[in-house]
Amino acid sequence: MVIGTVVGNVVSTQKLKSLCGVKLLKVMPDDGKQIIAADTLGAGIGETVLVSRGCAAQIALEKTIPIDAVIVGIVDADSSAEQ
Repeated sequence: MVIGTVVGNVVSTQKLKSLCGVKLLKVMPDDGKQIIAADTLGAGIGETVLVSRGCAAQIALEKTIPIDAVIVGIVDADSSAEQ
């Protein structure tokens, strides 16, 4: 899992049927490499989120769709930021 900040929305008018209804967000992890993550929690731009990647993302979504990252938490506090 990684922690990152939501930096934008992804809008696609042409996509697989299995992706219809899936909200996609651009997330910038600390390593600086943007990822696209499915959002089922209602995260918004500027929020810090916890992202699960790879096969764990499929488990988190509880369905098989071509997604390799999913937002699994919205971070309220990060103790490392307070140091």
